[in-house]
Amino acid sequence: MAFLRHVGKIGDRKVAVIFREIPGEPHMCLVAYSEILNQHIHDPLMRCIESDIGQNSENLADALNRTYTKDGKIILQVLHSEGMLKKVQTENVIMTPTPTTKIKLNELNKMLNEMKQGEDAVKRLAELDASRGMQSPADVARRMRAPEPVAATVDGLLGDNHIANNLRQQAQRMAAEAKGLLAESERLMKEAAEMDPPKVEAPKKKGRTTKAKVEA
Repeated sequence: MAFLRHVGKIGDRKVAVIFREIPGEPHMCLVAYSEILNQHIHDPLMRCIESDIGQNSENLADALNRTYTKDGKIILQVLHSEGMLKKVQTENVIMTPTPTTKIKLNELNKMLNEMKQGEDAVKRLAELDASRGMQSPADVARRMRAPEPVAATVDGLLGDNHIANNLRQQAQRMAAEAKGLLAESERLMKEAAEMDPPKVEAPKKKGRTTKAKVEA
């Protein structure tokens, strides 16, 4: 039986959990009632949830910000613009990862946050040990590529300015990433040159040109 993240119920109504926790309000979350979505939103949203990208995203919003409706619009922005994002208490959401599994979202969040803190600590120690205190460029690039969750406003909707700020932050991270990778590339090339200096060929001697004597 497949385990499916980001799906739950409020009473008898099915919901897709867009944000497990709202920044600054961990007792609240953002959901979309899947049964009232138009087909051009509902079908690609469900495919996103079931995809590897959706299942590997900590918040479904991260995946929906890169997924499009049937008419080519970003799903997360459409849910916001059409007022489909609802702010509710996490204790009122029952997560149903399988037909026979039920758990309150607030309890699930607590467990996931505790697990993440432990995993982050172990991972950081491993990275420090592997790189002797220096972060590898690949790890830095991977973390910088991960999109930040779009911040939520007080009324539970996503503001255009928050979405715009999120895009700016992603652009800035990509620029910083490119700059860091270029600097690392130059360092590696310099190190390689010191270990194996390029061979400089001696200039070839030019032969003397004999001038032909012109007979008077």
